[in-house]
Amino acid sequence: MPSYEPVTALLRGLDVLRAVNRLDGASVKDIHRLTGLNQPAVVRMLETLIHAGLVVRQRDQAVYVPTGRTLELSAGYAAHREVGIAATPVMEALRRSIGWPSDVGVFDGDAMVVAHTSRVEGRLLFGRRPGYRAPILATSLGRAFLAFCEPAERERSLQLAARSPEPWNELARDPQRADAALRAVREAGFAVMDDAYAAREYGGLASAIGVPVLLGGHAIAALNLMYLNEAAQRDEVVRRFLPVLQEAAREVSEALGKSRRGGAAA
Repeated sequence: MPSYEPVTALLRGLDVLRAVNRLDGASVKDIHRLTGLNQPAVVRMLETLIHAGLVVRQRDQAVYVPTGRTLELSAGYAAHREVGIAATPVMEALRRSIGWPSDVGVFDGDAMVVAHTSRVEGRLLFGRRPGYRAPILATSLGRAFLAFCEPAERERSLQLAARSPEPWNELARDPQRADAALRAVREAGFAVMDDAYAAREYGGLASAIGVPVLLGGHAIAALNLMYLNEAAQRDEVVRRFLPVLQEAAREVSEALGKSRRGGAAA
């Protein structure tokens, strides 16, 4: 348990910085909508972040963007590198075996950060790079992680998602529906991509199924499998490839476990 109560102003400032980082040019109204903070509070937080050198206001319009100094905040973040290293050989073997690409992602509040992908760079439909933030309730990665993660992580993520207006986040604003949906994922052992997200990102031509990467009984990452809808229906993908995907997730988990035990021994 923490020794002291959290500093509310700091938490609000971090919420504002997170909103600026997520949006491509954030207005005060945009940040108010995402954080729920009143606009005078948003302005005070923005001015503080500007003073700290983390945010800058664009000259030609009243929007705010992060500065390069925000990169310092992620310098010590190693979870995505650790997971990416462990998953790379497993995902390469999976791509050779199945033919479809995969992503592995780690949790980052309201999104899954892609740690490694077996997508071929430059492909129009499946192009994506490590570092992409996959919306938590829109993607099979996010849904698979949420269903199997620690309850405190799940609650915090749903609270963040509930502030965003995207259609897939409607689920976060209905706790009973969210609980039922995530329970269904746990029972099935896999999650699917939201149809509205698939339509926006892939024109409805592609989708994905995702499974958790478990360590100690809880999700520490998630692994997906992308596929073209014209090539296979979801039921066929699940029947043919879900066991293979789950085995790949187990192999990633084993690799991470060995890596962490080795680090502790050293």
